[in-house]
Amino acid sequence: MPLLHNGRRRTKLDRSYNGPARQGPVRHISPAQLSLERLYEQNRLNAQKRDAATAPGPAPGPAAKGKPRLLLMGQRRSGKSSISSVVFHKMPPNETLFLESTARIQKDSMHSFMDFQVWDFPGQVDFMDPSFDLDAIFGEIGALIWVIDAQDDYLEAINRLNSTILNLQPSYPNVNIEVFIHKVDGLSDDYKLDIQRDITQRIQDELSDHGIENAPINFHLTSIYNHSIFEAFSKVIQKLIPHLPTLEALLNNLCRASGFEKAYLFDVLSKIYIATDSSPVDMPSYEICSDYIDVIVDISEIYGWNRPAPYTEYLEGPPWNKKIEDQIACKEAESTIVLTDGKRPIMLREVNKYLALVAVMREGSYGKMPVIVENVGTTVEGLLRAFEITRQRK
Repeated sequence: MPLLHNGRRRTKLDRSYNGPARQGPVRHISPAQLSLERLYEQNRLNAQKRDAATAPGPAPGPAAKGKPRLLLMGQRRSGKSSISSVVFHKMPPNETLFLESTARIQKDSMHSFMDFQVWDFPGQVDFMDPSFDLDAIFGEIGALIWVIDAQDDYLEAINRLNSTILNLQPSYPNVNIEVFIHKVDGLSDDYKLDIQRDITQRIQDELSDHGIENAPINFHLTSIYNHSIFEAFSKVIQKLIPHLPTLEALLNNLCRASGFEKAYLFDVLSKIYIATDSSPVDMPSYEICSDYIDVIVDISEIYGWNRPAPYTEYLEGPPWNKKIEDQIACKEAESTIVLTDGKRPIMLREVNKYLALVAVMREGSYGKMPVIVENVGTTVEGLLRAFEITRQRK
């Protein structure tokens, strides 16, 4: 089962850079970026002297072309590297306290249901400087994610964000700008909303003064210590999916035909949901479905195993004389549990090795499970067909 085989967590030790090593062919770079790389190399060598085992590797080469980019920007110590490590590298939130400040652009390529890149920018560098090639940074941008520390003085962060937007507007007017009002854990609900209103008002007022009305900026309250950061990234990723309306329509039909309360299409590794039905997102149900994926992955790590080749040949031999895939009713992972509090079943069905469909069912749904299983199977076929058509168009 691909989900059980590929669902293993990645730690910070597993991350690998895309592209050749820095010692490869000569690259023509700006003086500002050259100074930045020298600063990073100096910090790396100092760290290697202190502890060679934990020292970062050499700077990577250029990232792969043709993939949408998520650019993480903001002030120093605002939490950009922590967000990337928790969401895309499965680092426990408590371990992010030991992350060093970013000294250079960290480029990570993500291979999932769609290939995209995550670029983590140092907060102390002004990338609007003329010595930087803006097209090399923003040319294939999917979204600009600006991280603001809600527990710090955010006026400078707002000024830098507005300056960035004004500089990008002439050349990249359609860029998606997402503002993560970060580190809101521990703050009261009223205080969170007050901060969000203040930041929103300040940004929109200054942009309006410069002639930019109704700028396409979205604001999210986030924290790495709960599911809010995954919820925010889910909304960001969904804007990069060209066939999102088709996926949502399929999930709407599934909920209507099967009587589901809510249905999510999850990316298994990051636990970002790339589509859901049209009913309002209920955070408790999203958290339960997300944790359910963790349960399945953990069980697979304990009990999953690869059959030896002789044993596989024995199973595919007489009297069946069929491949194992043709001997089972469902090739993908499938699981159902019942919550004791509301007696609501939760169903998980693997779509492919990257995606899983997780649905919250209504109480008493077990009576029509055969119909539900058939509906889910048909929906999964439709989802796979939608991805296949999109891939052919590319």
